[in-house]
Amino acid sequence: MPTLRSDAAVRDGASSEYLTFRLGEEEYAIDILKVQEIRGYDAVTGIAHAPAFIKGVINLRGLIVPVVDLRIKFGVGLVEYTPFTVTIILNLGGRIVGMVVDAVSDVMALAHADVLPAPEFSSRLDTRYIHGLATYDDRMLIVVDIEKLMLAPEMALSDEGTSAGERP
Repeated sequence: MPTLRSDAAVRDGASSEYLTFRLGEEEYAIDILKVQEIRGYDAVTGIAHAPAFIKGVINLRGLIVPVVDLRIKFGVGLVEYTPFTVTIILNLGGRIVGMVVDAVSDVMALAHADVLPAPEFSSRLDTRYIHGLATYDDRMLIVVDIEKLMLAPEMALSDEGTSAGERP
C-alpha cells in the first residue's frame, strides 16, 4: 500500500485521503470520508422499472440501501461479478448508498496540488462528476465527486426538495 506523502501535509490539510478502486481498466478515487464500509458483493433484490445501473437494494443491518453498479452507469468494461467485486457503502450526508466496483485498490493521500482539473471535452462527454485527475506511482487516477454523482437527479436516489434520508 502506498505511503502518505508526508505527515505534515496531512496535518496541515494540504492533502486528503482517497479510496481507490477499479472499473474495467480504469482506476478511480473517492474521498475516504464518504466511505462507511466495504463489503463483498452479494445478491441484491431488484426493483421494477429502475434504471439499469440501479442493481436493486440490500438489507444492511435493518436499513434498506439502494445499490448502483458504476460499471453500468459509466459504461466501463464488461459487467462480470468475480470474487474481487465489492460493494462500497457510502454515507452521503446521511443518505446511505451502495456502489458496486470491480475491486478496491488502496487508501492513499493525495496532495491537493496533485489533483489537476479534468481537461475540457465536447459537451457530449459528461465530466460534471469528475473532480480532477491525479498521477500517483505511475497510475492515472480519476478523482470522482461521489456525493455530487450519487445525489444527482438522474441517479434517482434522492428526491429534490427533501433532506437526505427523509422520505417525501
